[in-house]
Amino acid sequence: MRELIFFLSLITLLYIYCGYPLMVYLVSLAGKKRVKKGLYEPTVTIAISAYNEEAHIHATIENKLQLDYPKDKLDIIVVSDGSTDRTDAIVKKFPAEMVHLIRQEPRKGKTSALNKAVSLAKGEIIVFSDANSLYAPDTLSHLVNNFNDPEVGYVTGKMIYVNPDRTIIGKGCSTYMQYENILRKHETQLGSIVGVDGGIDAVRKCLYQPMHPDQLPDFILPLKVVERGYRVVYEPHALLHEVTSASSEDEYQMRVRVSLRALWALSQMKHLLNFKKYRIYSWELLSHKWLRYISFIFLIALYATNLSLWNHPIFFKVFFISQTIFYLSSFYFFLFEKRCPMPQSLSMPYFFTLINLAAAHAFIKFLRGQKQTTWTPRKG
Repeated sequence: MRELIFFLSLITLLYIYCGYPLMVYLVSLAGKKRVKKGLYEPTVTIAISAYNEEAHIHATIENKLQLDYPKDKLDIIVVSDGSTDRTDAIVKKFPAEMVHLIRQEPRKGKTSALNKAVSLAKGEIIVFSDANSLYAPDTLSHLVNNFNDPEVGYVTGKMIYVNPDRTIIGKGCSTYMQYENILRKHETQLGSIVGVDGGIDAVRKCLYQPMHPDQLPDFILPLKVVERGYRVVYEPHALLHEVTSASSEDEYQMRVRVSLRALWALSQMKHLLNFKKYRIYSWELLSHKWLRYISFIFLIALYATNLSLWNHPIFFKVFFISQTIFYLSSFYFFLFEKRCPMPQSLSMPYFFTLINLAAAHAFIKFLRGQKQTTWTPRKG
């Protein structure tokens, strides 16, 4: 029985992180579902939720105003979510006909802010940007050209993490994002992707549905778009550059928050696991999200059963020692991260351990019925 649990856990983990991406790639080769892109210039509203973002908001708005897109078809709405710093004053310096400031008081969180912004938006397409998101000049054009295809309802771009301080946590975050982007590219060829980046995504306004304050907008909204029969696709030429977390604490807190809200979203949208109705998308959702968020369970089972099999064939001894070294290297980084330089080779073991610990932490909160609507923005 212990050997069975060991091998089932091992096979499941290999499937989650290696087998599923490989299968997506192979299936996409068998029949690629292309997006009918074309020159398309609808009216666009860029919605930005900001809480105490005086350090970034000016550069972000300036970046959006300089995008290569017809100015008469573009406007920006900034919702200041109870900001107590100079965020509001900075936004007011921009022309009111291009940049609209909305004050949300008391503070209610990003989701409520976006609900308010979309209700007042004039654009046919709504683009969601974080308050520290910087786009490449042609990003907006690349995003909206996908909406030339009437089957497309939601588009996300390519997140590129910048790691100026060359931190280990930044390196791990950047590598993980590269892995996700490759997976999204091939999921698009199957039909729809199951994960987007909230700092660079767009939706047809007619498909936007107001969300509860505790719901994660860049998770629940794409699922609702798929539910209504439209595609959610990835656009690799729409680039967003964002600075990675400066410390493990910042990254961990962000991962716990996102994982908790994602678990609630998955629970609320569990009907999308109806394989008879949603077919390939149900498989994607199960493999890419459900299993990914509970992979810590299989990691614990793998380590515990491996320990209990120590006196069995040499394979189990070698495997257990390998696991132990993997986790000890992560613990070593945690202890000495701020004391001395760490080798870049530790980035992925540490980041892998961190995101799974964060998922476990979030899962406990989820079981306790805890929810989260507001948070302090991640620091770069």
